Amino acid sequence: MHGEIAPGQPLTLRGVGAEFDVSMTPAREAVRRLTAEGALTLSSSGRVSTPELSNDRIEELAALRALIEVELASRALPRAHIALIDRLQSINAHIAEDIQRHDAVGYIRRNLEFHRTLYLRAQAPAMLAMAETVWLQLGPTMRALYGKLTQKDPPHYHRLIISALKAGDEPGLRLAVRSDVTQGLKMLVG
Repeated sequence: MHGEIAPGQPLTLRGVGAEFDVSMTPAREAVRRLTAEGALTLSSSGRVSTPELSNDRIEELAALRALIEVELASRALPRAHIALIDRLQSINAHIAEDIQRHDAVGYIRRNLEFHRTLYLRAQAPAMLAMAETVWLQLGPTMRALYGKLTQKDPPHYHRLIISALKAGDEPGLRLAVRSDVTQGLKMLVG
């Protein structure tokens, strides 16, 4: 989910077990579950790897993000309070630090933390679970996207999201979230 593994990178049960210091049974169950959720792919020969997403698949996942995350943000708006806004601003400041350090995994992790922090206020656990499944599928691809970014500041749309929350501006919030979750992925499709 955080882009720690590159697209197309092969994994073995033994390697997963060693990485997380678990036996083969929990490693096998984790790989099975992640494969079912689309975070890993299983070839006909039994090779497990992270997905290499086609342009069509990236566009499909971006559309899902736009649908689900815009709705989550909209549902969170009535429950947004100053502590939430302060927390989002703090996360955004840490994103700026990740950018300065060229820390792709930190950037992706905090970007998702920003979104998850907002969406938790929606009190819609099924929708949040769906969003997280999409994030799982996009993780390795987000790492590839980070390599194409040239920005030096936190995401522009995050500032617009925070401004819309402060103003109670639902149309502005919906537009800022939709733009944030789709604009970057458009850079990968070509």
